[in-house]
Amino acid sequence: MVPSKILFVNNIKSALADFFSSNNYTKIGILVDENTEKLCLPSIMNNNEHSDFLILKIKSGEKNKNINSCIKIWDKLTYNKFDRNSLIINLGGGVITDMGGFIAATYKRGIDFINIPTTLLAQVDASVGGKLGIDFNSYKNQIGVFKESKFTFIDTKFLLTLSKRELNSGYAEIIKHCLIKDKSKFNEIYNQKLDKNNWENIIKHSVDIKSIIVKSDLKENGLRKILNFGHTIGHAIESTYMNKEKKLLHGEAIAIGMICESYISYKVKKLKFDELKKISNIIIKIFNPKKVDFFEEIIEKSYQDKKNINNKIKICVLNEIGKCKYDYEINENLIVKSLEYYNKIL
Repeated sequence: MVPSKILFVNNIKSALADFFSSNNYTKIGILVDENTEKLCLPSIMNNNEHSDFLILKIKSGEKNKNINSCIKIWDKLTYNKFDRNSLIINLGGGVITDMGGFIAATYKRGIDFINIPTTLLAQVDASVGGKLGIDFNSYKNQIGVFKESKFTFIDTKFLLTLSKRELNSGYAEIIKHCLIKDKSKFNEIYNQKLDKNNWENIIKHSVDIKSIIVKSDLKENGLRKILNFGHTIGHAIESTYMNKEKKLLHGEAIAIGMICESYISYKVKKLKFDELKKISNIIIKIFNPKKVDFFEEIIEKSYQDKKNINNKIKICVLNEIGKCKYDYEINENLIVKSLEYYNKIL
């Protein structure tokens, strides 16, 4: 069951009008980047309404999800006298919802925020579950807090603004949700072409899975860790390539991480080889990924994963498609072997 705070809407302007009719805020800011300001902001308000809102603008891209961007927004909120009865609307993808929520949760010890996710990644994952944060020293989500949005409004029409690459990136999290919790759904999407998907249905499926897990473990002390399948190695790959010439989108790195962690699941005798092949096949078909280098840097960044304890690398492994186990300790050699496997099958 999708939580009542997550609303699927067909008319975002009408949904916001209903929200504001029953919620009174002293000031309202809308956080955008240059892309969502151009492509998405007109969908939520008319030009003559701009005077009622403060437009808060950051540069797009993961490289700008940092403390310096936060400082600029905190400065603007302070200068414009935002008080504790103010609201921030996060209009954008994962960078916007992660960082915008973090900015709101820390400004004056916390003000309300709502999410309007505009990418597939944000609609199925980043804007759901209350994880907020920024990157620090090239480490993913190193600084952050837990706080849920007042509401999240999901309108699939925003997906029409995305490039194929961005759409694919979000699809990685849909695959992940199936791998950790729903084998039958994975088999359903295995041969499904992306452009034939009923997006609202498939997004609701992912949101439902994530919400049930988060409800049982908000602060990620146990079961919620399975939502990180593919992310220990995937985040390390994403962080490694963040400062390289050919950067990877979040979902692209996580897709590689899922192949690697599926391979490790097979090597530790949890996952059958035919299921490993099936997982590898769907990811290669959708992402057409490239080989990865910089193994030593990827390993070094794996040690910064938030699931690790006492400098021991812990990942999620699949017992089978649809069943996931968390806190499985691995060594560096297994990471190297998994990266070699990934490069070999391309």
